[in-house]
Amino acid sequence: MSVPAGMLLVDKPGGWTSHDVVAVLRRQFPRGTKVGHTGTLDPLATGLLVVLVGACTRLQARLQGFDKTYSGTIRLGVKTDTGDITGKTLAEQPVPSLRLEDLAKELHVLEGTIETAAPAYSAVKHKGKALYEYARAGVAIPVKPRTSTVRSWKALSWQAPELAHRLECSSGTYVRSLAEVLGDKIGCGGTVSTLRREKVGPFDLADALPLDSARALSPEALGKILLESLPALDRALKAASAG
Repeated sequence: MSVPAGMLLVDKPGGWTSHDVVAVLRRQFPRGTKVGHTGTLDPLATGLLVVLVGACTRLQARLQGFDKTYSGTIRLGVKTDTGDITGKTLAEQPVPSLRLEDLAKELHVLEGTIETAAPAYSAVKHKGKALYEYARAGVAIPVKPRTSTVRSWKALSWQAPELAHRLECSSGTYVRSLAEVLGDKIGCGGTVSTLRREKVGPFDLADALPLDSARALSPEALGKILLESLPALDRALKAASAG
């Protein structure tokens, strides 16, 4: 049997790591087939995961620089050790009286170039180990802030303490860190309560398969999807090269 190659767009369910998704999908292919992805989603998050199969895994680095689009909610008035509601609560503060227009202005101010540090509970490596491994062991690692770009950040609705928003940002932006920056700016703290990735560069969640559907496909159906993905991959590579 020939080794398959191509791309799968998968809608990652909540509670799964990106590694979990890749491990499950790997079982759909002949033994030894390489499977990877172009950008991690936190376990809390749902949405678009771009999965590469076979020889196309070699394209991973070239496809990691695309902008991302997210929607979700931020819970104001609380700060956690993970930057989302799965973590331990570190502080709680009353949320000031705010209107949707007030929050829209706060988000607009944060558009543009911004420096934020990766969350302590993240997959960023330090001396070969992920930061979350140190955090789980109770070891604090100083993290150098990284520069990213918030291209657009819109407030969609506000029902205290939950702010629904939509964010377009450069690769490498940590939404959990941005939620904390927003909460600190308002003066009450903030943490991610839901998060869904809608777009990765030219790839759209609307074209993604739910994970259960992908797992149920026959080898023939999977092979057809991979083959049909190659033109889209080629266009994406050209777009990435064009900058």
